[in-house]
Amino acid sequence: MNRLTKKLTDLKDKNKKALVAYLVAGDPDIETTLHLMKLFVEAGVDVLEIGVPFTDPIAEGPIIQKAHDRALKQDVSLSSIFKMIKKFRVDDKQTPLVLMGYLNTFLSHKNLIEDNEDSAIDSILVVDIPGELNLADYGIENKNVNTISLISPTTNKDRIKSIAKNSSGFVYYVTLRGVTGASNLNINEVSKNIEEIKKYAFVPTLAGFGIKSPEDAKLLSECSDGVIIGSSLVKMIEENSQSKEFDRISKYITEIKQAIS
Repeated sequence: MNRLTKKLTDLKDKNKKALVAYLVAGDPDIETTLHLMKLFVEAGVDVLEIGVPFTDPIAEGPIIQKAHDRALKQDVSLSSIFKMIKKFRVDDKQTPLVLMGYLNTFLSHKNLIEDNEDSAIDSILVVDIPGELNLADYGIENKNVNTISLISPTTNKDRIKSIAKNSSGFVYYVTLRGVTGASNLNINEVSKNIEEIKKYAFVPTLAGFGIKSPEDAKLLSECSDGVIIGSSLVKMIEENSQSKEFDRISKYITEIKQAIS
């Protein structure tokens, strides 16, 4: 049982909801990302989702696309991300880490994932592969690394069933019909679709995309096993990247955590 499975199982046993927080590795630089990872955990984050910079991040809205661009200008690669994670693991061996990125990156660094030295990472979310497939289908073999699948409001019922059954780690339910950072949550649609997913999934279902406020998080946590916060955090990181004063982010995370507790 890897860290992610253990963490989500423990939370469910305690009737608590998971808080997953996303940031782009290398935005504004690797050293700051490492600092922010620690700050996120201290503020109450249960699982860290690390965005792997990519030249054409098709699932992302403008906020996260710009973060990818900034990180790429810092020459951030999956190799440098694994080195950063190794430093993180010196002090934190418990927090689950999920890499979120695009297939080409993982294929070109297959050895890093298969080696996964000291089990540094726990899961990978490959944005641009069908949810019915996993890393092994692309020749990347590591039984200790989960493959997280995405399900959206437009996924038909037959695919919901097959994707939900295939998912490991957790099912990532995309709450919006659009890219990351969009708005206009339809809580009735979200609730109905997550209920359908839970008929078939062997793992928890977490909701992400479009969560901006503690109120959003609270609403979504009532029908899911947890929430994933991304664009709002990435935006705050951008706004404070010069000063490196991130108290506002810590306060925001704490408020989200309290809202879903």
